[in-house]
Amino acid sequence: MVLTASNMLEIGTKAPAFSLPDTTGKSISLDALALEAGLLVIFMCNHCPYVKHIAKELAAIGREYATQGIVMVAINANDAVAHPDDSYEKMQEEVIKQGYTFPYLYDGSQEVAKIYQAACTPDFFLFDSHKLLVYRGQLDDSRPGSDIPVTGKDLRSALDALIKGNPVAEEQKPSMGCNIKWKPGNEPRYFPAS
Repeated sequence: MVLTASNMLEIGTKAPAFSLPDTTGKSISLDALALEAGLLVIFMCNHCPYVKHIAKELAAIGREYATQGIVMVAINANDAVAHPDDSYEKMQEEVIKQGYTFPYLYDGSQEVAKIYQAACTPDFFLFDSHKLLVYRGQLDDSRPGSDIPVTGKDLRSALDALIKGNPVAEEQKPSMGCNIKWKPGNEPRYFPAS
């Protein structure tokens, strides 16, 4: 495990297109998503202790904000050959285990992770209804082994501001987690090898 910070993609960046299979085999594309208030894209996986630490909160955010016009998708781009716990089949089990109500997509080629400049799991990207980036940062200050409770306060604050039509806070702390597990020879130049 290599502790890695998110790359903090530039605010105002247009959401890169994707078309990926979810855990039911259905292809989900950015263009087909009907956005009301916004879109939350999370790069995550099954085995990362940082994702496990916040899984219940992710499920809660998915349930709560879907009723407020936020479309949420999660993407797993980890090398499933080297990390079998992140396989497509294990993703299907994880959706049921955690009670995720949002699509959990598989980026087997890792190309979507690259165009989003995703670096860690979890890595959060919040876009407005025009698909422009308004937040990229941490869920909250809690980390595995810390005494800080998982509340989702940073991400929830950004979501609430977006829904109300208010500006999202300019000060945003990078997300921290395990590095994305790149396939051998597929590592982007700006990321450490897994």
